[in-house]
Amino acid sequence: QVQLVESGGGLVRPGGSLRLSCTASGTILSSFTMGWYRQAPGKQRELVAATTAFGNTNYADSVKGRFTISRDNTKNTVFLQMNSLKPEDTAVYYCNRLLPPFTSWGQGTQVTVSS
Repeated sequence: QVQLVESGGGLVRPGGSLRLSCTASGTILSSFTMGWYRQAPGKQRELVAATTAFGNTNYADSVKGRFTISRDNTKNTVFLQMNSLKPEDTAVYYCNRLLPPFTSWGQGTQVTVSS
């Protein structure tokens, strides 16, 4: 069974940075298009960044130029570097495969941007 584990969240001031990690067991991520999602309180989960198996990337307009998705296939890990964080980036962040997503989502990692 696939297990995804997200880490690296925390409390950061506006303008700060965080680097999130997503590690998988039970599967090899390198073959898949992987994405980082986030869900803020009272809102639907949204896709913020994705990377294909070939390393192509795509970003939601709200994070373009501030977030960078990358992967280390030797560690079976996907990263999300988040710079210039804003209060509206506050959410629980998850990773998963795109289309179709793995059935089991990880627990996510909380990112709180506040002064």
